[in-house]
Amino acid sequence: MTTFAALADVLARYPAEATVLAADETTRERDDSRIEASLVDATAEVRAILAARYTRDELERIDDDSRGILRIYTIDIALYRVALSFGRSSERVKERYDVAIARLNAIGKGTAALTFDGPGGGGTGSAGAQPPGSVSPNEAIVIANERVMTRDRLRGW
Repeated sequence: MTTFAALADVLARYPAEATVLAADETTRERDDSRIEASLVDATAEVRAILAARYTRDELERIDDDSRGILRIYTIDIALYRVALSFGRSSERVKERYDVAIARLNAIGKGTAALTFDGPGGGGTGSAGAQPPGSVSPNEAIVIANERVMTRDRLRGW
């Protein structure tokens, strides 16, 4: 599974916080494996929240803007997880986590949306933007017989 954020993204955004929150207890050096493990967990949490609205295929096709937003939320969730697991949480880390979860829930409920690359351009999972055969969880599918009364058939009446 590809994560929405990498260790380099965390260090670029919050270098001091990452060092303090993920410091090894004995050496006092940043333990990058702790951050990387939390990024995997945070990505899984983001995917679970967004699964209410988007399929795995759709999340693979998000554009750069949406990818950037999910990167920020994933970093905030990951740092909160690291802070919690080592008893180093702060109000600032908790607040960023709460905001990320609230915004992800809004996206999952449909009051906000992600945008996509590919056929159909941006959108929120419209039929034209999906690969053939894939269906969004919130998409209505209508299967019906061929129409009986059409203009061509009624022309002779």
